[in-house]
Amino acid sequence: MTFLSTLAQYTTTNTETISSAEGYAAIAAITAVSLGLIVFAGIIAYVVGAIFLSRVFKKAGVEGWIAWVPFYNSWKLLEIGGQQGFWAVLAIIPLVNYVSAVFTCISMYHIGKKLGKSGTFVLLGIFLPIVWVIWLGTDKSTWNDNASTAPSLAK
Repeated sequence: MTFLSTLAQYTTTNTETISSAEGYAAIAAITAVSLGLIVFAGIIAYVVGAIFLSRVFKKAGVEGWIAWVPFYNSWKLLEIGGQQGFWAVLAIIPLVNYVSAVFTCISMYHIGKKLGKSGTFVLLGIFLPIVWVIWLGTDKSTWNDNASTAPSLAK
C-alpha cells in the first residue's frame, strides 16, 4: 500500500471526537501553560521596559521611579515629549486610544530629537518600542531641551 492510502484508512477509522475528560484536561493544560507563558513574557517586557525608561527619565531630569508606575510613566513620557499627559489615561477608552497613540508617537519623536536622534528614529519607537527605549536608555546621548520645538511639560 502507498502512504496516502494508509493515511486515508487511518483517518477514516480513527475519527473519534474529544469528548472524554482526558481530552478536556489536555486542552485545559495547554491553555494554562500558554497563558502562563504569555503572562511571564509580559512581566519580563514590563520590567525591562521600566528599567530602561527610568534611564531615559533620568536623562530628561525626571525621577527614575516614575517609570515603574503604570499610567504615570506614560503620562510623564508624554509630558517630556511636549504633549499633554492626560492622553495616557484616555488611552484605555476605545477609539480615543488611536488619538492617544498619535500623541504618544509625536512625543517619542520629540524625545528622540532631544536626545540627538534623527527624525526617522521614531519609526523604531512606533514598531519596536522596547528596542527604542533600550536604545535610548543605553546610549551616551544627553538631553538637550533646545533640540526640539516641543517644550518639556514635565516639572
